[in-house]
Amino acid sequence: MTLAMEQSVSTASAAVARSRPSALSRFAPYLQASPLALILGGFLLLPILMIAVVSFWDYDFAAMYPDFLLTNYTDTLGSWVTWKTCLNTLKFAAIVWALTLAIGFWMAYFLAFHVRTAAMQMALFLICTVPFLTSNIIRMISWIPVLGRNGLVNSTLVQLGIVPAPIEWLLYSDFAVVLAMVHLYTLFMVTPIFNTLMRIDRSLIEAARDAGASGWQVLWNVVIPLAKPGMAIGSIFVVTLVMADFSTVQVMSGGQSASVALMMKNQMSLLQYPAAAANAVVLLALVLLMVAGILRFVDIRKEL
Repeated sequence: MTLAMEQSVSTASAAVARSRPSALSRFAPYLQASPLALILGGFLLLPILMIAVVSFWDYDFAAMYPDFLLTNYTDTLGSWVTWKTCLNTLKFAAIVWALTLAIGFWMAYFLAFHVRTAAMQMALFLICTVPFLTSNIIRMISWIPVLGRNGLVNSTLVQLGIVPAPIEWLLYSDFAVVLAMVHLYTLFMVTPIFNTLMRIDRSLIEAARDAGASGWQVLWNVVIPLAKPGMAIGSIFVVTLVMADFSTVQVMSGGQSASVALMMKNQMSLLQYPAAAANAVVLLALVLLMVAGILRFVDIRKEL
């Protein structure tokens, strides 16, 4: 009896010992996540922290001086030029976002629901990505001979007698900036929306049609609600890219328009790094607020 009890106690002790997680198993998730944490910390968080620190420094025409001053922020936020530039940047972001969302959704919808074969879908999608094999600068500059005073569009309109003289606002204007940005960033909207639409169960659409729903009712009540995660991801891509773009604004507006990123670029060319860092922090906060607003209305975890 005593031997049997000892065996049962030892068996129970061994079972309890096996049920207790070892130290290695407890720290295994942290060890697995540590490489990604180191990469994100070294290449993302650390540079942002350095920019935030430099934004409080003092500077002159020759050098920067470590300090803790609020002058850079007061000069930035207290200037009407900064606020006007921010509003102009938000205007570009809103217009480009709306146009890329409309164009990107219908392109993705056509690829997902009107192209029958998977091979043709991938072929057409690859055709959309071919321009991205070239530099953004090259694709942006390619609009200049098209929209210029003696460019393709103006020459055609004048020869056809549609306009008596070349249209000046086609190039070096806000129109040219928006057109170039839509050209550059539409694919960033198409890709996540197309990925979301391809995951929609086609039986849901068939059920809606069997229930008597029209094509527009299926689109509005079934397709668009299920496509919201992809639309949100594409919106985040486009908004952040537009807010950080300075080369398109500088080249396509001919220096007649401005953005926060372009203002930062000009400050850095004048060696005003702390002022540029303060503008970068303000821009980062503005972008994060916009992204938080998007995520508040759409749960992108459904897509991930």
